This record gives sequence, C-alpha cells and structure tokens, in this order.
Amino acid sequence: MALASATAAASSPSRIIRRFSSSSSSSSPPPSLLPFAARPRAGSSPRASGYHRFAVRWQGRARALLGGFSDAGASESDDDDEDALRGGQREGEGEDAAAEPAAAAAVPERWDVLGLGQAMVDFSGMVDDEFLDRLGIEKGTRKIVNHEERGRVLRAMDGCSYKAAAGGSLSNSLVALARLGSSQSAGYPELKIAMAGSVGSDPLGSFYRAKLRRANVHFLSKPVKDGTTGTVIVLTTPDAQRTMLAYQGTSSTLSYDSDLADLVSKSNVLIVEGYLFELPHTIEAIKQACEDAHKNGALIAVTASDVSCIKRCYNDFWDIVGNYADILFANANEARAFCELPSTDSPMSATRYLSHSVPVVSVTDGVHGSYIGVKGEAIYIPPPPCLPVDTCGAGDAYASGILYGILRGASDLKGIGLLASRVAAVVVGQQGTRLRVQDADRLAESFAHHLDSLEFCSDV
Repeated sequence: MALASATAAASSPSRIIRRFSSSSSSSSPPPSLLPFAARPRAGSSPRASGYHRFAVRWQGRARALLGGFSDAGASESDDDDEDALRGGQREGEGEDAAAEPAAAAAVPERWDVLGLGQAMVDFSGMVDDEFLDRLGIEKGTRKIVNHEERGRVLRAMDGCSYKAAAGGSLSNSLVALARLGSSQSAGYPELKIAMAGSVGSDPLGSFYRAKLRRANVHFLSKPVKDGTTGTVIVLTTPDAQRTMLAYQGTSSTLSYDSDLADLVSKSNVLIVEGYLFELPHTIEAIKQACEDAHKNGALIAVTASDVSCIKRCYNDFWDIVGNYADILFANANEARAFCELPSTDSPMSATRYLSHSVPVVSVTDGVHGSYIGVKGEAIYIPPPPCLPVDTCGAGDAYASGILYGILRGASDLKGIGLLASRVAAVVVGQQGTRLRVQDADRLAESFAHHLDSLEFCSDV
C-alpha cells in the first residue's frame, strides 16, 4: 500500500531518493541557448548546472501600529493567525495577546522543511478603486515604501476593518504546509516545519512569532534588539486584484551565523523566498545556506516572488537557481522574466525552457491553470472550479501543495499538481491568505485516499 509505505518511510531513518530528472543530457539545450547566468560554469560538475539531481529526504490600525500593537480578537480558531482589526484602536490595547506561548513544544532532531525568508506582518483590507486613486497607488503592483508612506496609507485606512497576520509569501506557504502536514485524518506522521528570518524586538515581532507558533510553524531566529518588524499592507479591490505596499524594517537584515548553519544542517528541505534577493547583503547568506543544504543532501526550492525582483536581481537569481535549485516556483510572468521571453510567449514555453536548467519547475497561470516542467516537457494542470474572492496568497498555497505531495511520497506529478491547484483554489475562494485548518484536513484526507492509485505520470 502506498499510504503504508509512505508512513513507514517518514518514520524511518532511511532516505527515499526519487529522480524526476534524467541523467542524460540529450534533452538539455546547448549552453548558448540558456540565459547567461544559467550556463554551466567552466569546470563545474553536472550538479552545479542543476540538471541531474532531485532528491526527497525523509527523517524524522494606523495609531496602534505606529505606537503599540493591538491584537484584538485573538483566538484559537482556524483564523487565529488573521485577527480582525479596526483602524484607530487605542494605542497598546491588547498587547498581551501577542506574547509568546509560555510552553514551547520540544524541538525535533530534524526539520522536514526549513524556510528562509522575509518575516513581515500583513495588514489586509478590502478597498475600492477610488481609494487607490485618491492615494496615487497603482493597482496590482508591489511597491517598497518608507516609514512615512506606510503611515500615510494606514491613516487613510483609519476606521476601516482589516486583518493582521504573520504574513510574508513564504510564511503563507509554510503555514499551509504545516496544516496539511498535521492533519490527523490523513494517517501520516506530522511534518516538522520551521522558518528563519528577521523580526524586531517590538510588539509586532512578538505577534509574528506567536502567530506562527500557533499555526505549528516554529520561528527559530532571535529578535533583533531595538529592531522594527517589517510590514506589508495588502489592499484588495472588488475585482480580486491585490496591491501591496511593503515596509521592510528588520526583514532586510539576514546573516548566516552558526545558529542558522546548524538549522540548515538538520533540515531535509530548504526553501528560499525570492524577496530576499532584493537585499544585496543577503545574497552571500543565501549562497552559504544553499551550499550547506546541498552538502547535507537536502532538497532546495526557490520561489520567484516578483517580476521586478527578478529583473533587478537577475544574475543573483540564476546563480542560485542554476547551481542549487531542485524546484523553482513561479507564476507565468515570473517564468517569462527568468527566460527573458516576451509577454506573448506562452507559460508552457517558459516552463519547458526552465526545466532544462531546474529538475522540477512549477508555473502557475491564474484561472488558466498551471504547469509542471520536467526534462524539457510541461505537464498541464487544469484549474478546479473557483469563484475568486481574494487572489492574495494563491501562489503561496500552490507551492505548499507541491511540497506536500512530494513529502508524502507521491510520484505522479499531475496528481501532485491537481492537489496544489485545489489548495490554491480554496485560498482564492476566501478572504485572507491562509489555508484554514478544516480545509487542510479535508484536502489531506482526500489526497491520502487517492495516493494508493497514483502511478508515475506518463507525461514524464
């Protein structure tokens, strides 16, 4: 039985190696056809070019924000990580609710997944187009803002309802993965999920750490003394488009110290958030983390995160993706940016192109579906029926589904893609970026019931 074998594998010290990419170079394009940064370096090993290895290892409120932070309505419900706030609450009200849990769970010997990314508190609200026009904000964009710009937008939201969450693209994926991985109905051992990043010693930092812990994601980095935790204001219009304003704060600082190196050495999967590439002084830390993860046999995944980020950091991205990545997550525009293809080229073409350099490529294309690329081929994943409410977090949820399917031992890439698209559809059909506990239970149980019948995808 596939379920029984996967369960046994997860609790055994042994590793299961699955290769979705071929050791043959016949499907690889000539180096001259690859983006410059993706071309194999002189004297580099096949692994350094990223062609041959794919391993899965088993073991084991305006005023409130500008001053104190108000965690109003905190609860242990499915939405306990996304608390409803009302702008203009009293400064400092309810700060005790953001304190760390008194008793932390025992730290495991190894982590199934360690995420390396920006730790940001999200403030999400519904606005109309007139609100964006009044503030001179371009709809559907992501912009880095300073302290003053952030305050101006939050003051404009004063009196409006919005939600606060321990956000950031990567944490959305990790929370969804943790909830899928802790489902009791699926019959699998629980996945151990952790994140490393940078938060301040302010109330927002305490809020962030506590909320992730409640969602069963261990935030392992110590707070930066006197630091200011980064925030993202997510404004969603009635047409389900999202506009993001990011204030980086301490999230822009990241160093590869002995503590982080120890965490990487004890992780089976390392996933690096693409937004970190915007910060020039973090590139060396990313390289060191990927190098150590590779030496310890961990699977390495990279999220593209944003088109403008890719364009600004193109060579740095390809240096990591081409030399270390086993999985690349991107949407259609990001995939085309990686390949330097025009917007008229199809996502399938970009997927095929990238799959010559990265063993497994995941490309989402909104309502049109998604693709999984392997060995120069692209497997099409049709979208499930969905009435979109809020597209924010859709790609993050999709990535969690891909990782969950791989970690549970499935080898049918189309089946894994269908699971990922269902996870994304659930998130798109709700307000907020997080997969709810009851939805995670339902999805994990459904996947477990079908795992026995999955066979290696004929497309591959």
